[in-house]
This record gives sequence, structure tokens and C-alpha cells, in this order.
Amino acid sequence: MPSPYRALFAAPGSKAFSAAGFLGRMPLSMMGIGVVTMISQLTGRYGLAGALSATIALSAAVAGPQVSRLVDQYGQRRVLRPATLVSLAAGALLLFAAHYAWPDWVLFVACVGIGCVPSVGAMIRARWAAVYRGTPQLHTAYSFESVVDEICFIFGPIISIGLSTTWFPEAGPLLAGCFLAAGVFWLTAQRATEPAPHPRAEHGRSRSALRAPGLQVLVGTFVATGAIFGAVDVVTVAFADERGHKGAASVVLALYAAGSCVAGAVFGLLRFKGAPEPRWLLGVCAMAVSMIPLLLVGNLPFLAVALFVAGLSIAPTMITTMSLIEEHVPRAQLTEGMTWVSTGLAVGVALGSSAAGWVIDAAGARAGYGVPAVSGAVAVAVGFLGYRRLKRPATGRGGTVEQHGEREERHVA
Repeated sequence: MPSPYRALFAAPGSKAFSAAGFLGRMPLSMMGIGVVTMISQLTGRYGLAGALSATIALSAAVAGPQVSRLVDQYGQRRVLRPATLVSLAAGALLLFAAHYAWPDWVLFVACVGIGCVPSVGAMIRARWAAVYRGTPQLHTAYSFESVVDEICFIFGPIISIGLSTTWFPEAGPLLAGCFLAAGVFWLTAQRATEPAPHPRAEHGRSRSALRAPGLQVLVGTFVATGAIFGAVDVVTVAFADERGHKGAASVVLALYAAGSCVAGAVFGLLRFKGAPEPRWLLGVCAMAVSMIPLLLVGNLPFLAVALFVAGLSIAPTMITTMSLIEEHVPRAQLTEGMTWVSTGLAVGVALGSSAAGWVIDAAGARAGYGVPAVSGAVAVAVGFLGYRRLKRPATGRGGTVEQHGEREERHVA
């Protein structure tokens, strides 16, 4: 591990909460694709599979920010454990309903409950922010967490799809629930590194963090970005299935995440001067352009190469987004602010996976890659339209060292 990353773990407790966060985030990459694989295995209905995956994402989009807002007020331990138990119980209902072919509405009800799953990534980043706020190490910490996210997306789909296709259809989502329980309960047992709560009575907070104009731009852009991710997952599974190699979808999607992982690891070693907004907009444009080659591929090897290249723009854009969130959200609402971006992604995943499922059923898998291409164009449009809002930081924000000097002078002027 390069020395900047190694130096992160000099902070007491950082290794333990980062490891717990890795386990707790594995379901992020396993549950949606696991449900798609499970339902398609049991029923052959990709439309239903995509709709159920979309329901989980939409439910998480509604419940996630509320859970994180409660975390900001009452602390991680008091909120995360009950929320996780609700999600696990709903997951168990989904597995029984799918196995015993219960009515479709039961599947949808279960997926709504699964959406109560907490945003573990936001909880870990909030712990890093509490440790390294105001220092250059926070950029490295966010980069490291983006790499961890991508490692989850490399191995998660492989494990989930592999288990569901070679063992039994419900195996992938079942293991995802086990990872969630282990990660969250291990994380919440670590009280020493838990960020201090900010009770509403002390801070007079009645407004949502989403009222910040800059955060609205980030969330809106990432709705379209999430549609890219959701559509790519569903279409890739169907594309591999049409060619008689459904299990290979996990490897292809792993290469998509591997590209992001490599880029994120390198990005974390760099130090940038100037405002982060141009880098963020460039990253959004790169993600959009990288979807165009997917419309032209005709076999799995070329698809794997195209997705690896497309993945190179993901982690740097996400890392820069986290820095911008600190600029636009008051410190007492940092966890909620981070979760709102995840919510934008979740809404996008819901829209993208659902749209892709219906396009696949109607016109085939290759036509489905039009969904992420259109989504990328929408992300660029929203990013350009809201670009000026990103230059007005919020008061009482956390902020990062590399951004404060020039930004504060420009804001005062």
C-alpha cells in the first residue's frame, strides 16, 4: 500500500471501522444484481426483475436520507441497528416469497422494506471526516473509500451472480444480508470513533440538507449517473444470457468496477490546485462519453474492454463529489448530505434498471445499452445547467484544506 494510504491508519480505530465498512457495503453491489439474477432464474421475467431492483433503490432513496438525518441527531449506534433489523426482516420475506412463488405484490412489499438499509459508506466517510477534517489526509481517505467501494463492486457481483447461478437462486441475496448484519453490528460496536451527534435542540436544524443549492445540483446529476449504473447492470446480465454465458456477466461487471478502482487509487495519490468544480464536470462528461462504445459492441470480450475503460471515470468523479459535499453542507448535516448523493444514485439506479428491463423485454439486450447512453447525456446537461450553483459554498461547512484558501477569498470578494 502506498505511504499516503498507509499513513491513514495511524489513527486509532481506523482499521477496524474501515474493515466493518467494507463488510457492510458488500450488499450495495450484491443485493440489486442478486435480485435480478434470482428473479430471472426463477421466473425468466427481466421486466419484473428490473422493477423489483428499482423498488429497492427507490425505497432506499426515500428512507436513506431520513435514517442518516437521525444518525446526525442521535448517533450511529442508536439508529443503524434498528434500521438494519427492518431491512434484514424484509430481505427474509423476499427470499421466502420468491422461493415459494407468492404473488408479485408480496415481492414488492418486501423490496420496500429492504430499502431501509443504512448508507454504510456515508457512515464510514463521516468517521474519516471526524478524524481528518481540515487536513489533506481527508482527500486520501475519501479516495481510499472509493477504492473500497469499487472492490465491493468487483467481488460483489461475482459472488452474488455466481452463487445464484451455480448453487441456488436465493443464495446471492442471502449472503448479502449476512454481510450487512455483520458489518453494521461490528461498526456500531466501535464507539470510540463514532462521530458526535448533533441534537436538533442544540443546532436549531429544521431544514433538510437538500435545501443547499449546490447539493441539489450534485444530487440531480447523480440521479442521471445512477441510471447509467442501474441500466448497465441489468443490460449486461441480459447481454451475457443472450449469448449463452450468463455467469460471465459477473466478470464483465467486475472489470467495470476494476477500472474505477484503478483510477481511484491513482487519484488519491495526487494533489490538485484550484477549485474542484471543473474536475467534477470533466468527470461527468467522461462518464457520459464512455457509454457510447457500448452501443457498438457485439460480443462479451469487447464489452469487457469497453466497460473497463468506462469505469476509469467513476471513482475520480465520486471522490471530487464528496469534497464538494463538504463545501455545500453544514458540518452538523454531513452524513445526511452524503446520503442525499447516494439517494440520487439510488433513484437513478431505480429508473435505469427499470427502463433497461422493459427495453430488453421489448427489443433485446443490445438495444438496452441505449438507456445508459441517454442517461449520460442527461447527467452532462444537468451538470452544465447547475454549474454556477457549485461556486457558492454553505456557511458552517466542513470543507477540505486544498479548497479553503482560494474559495474563501473568492467568496469574501
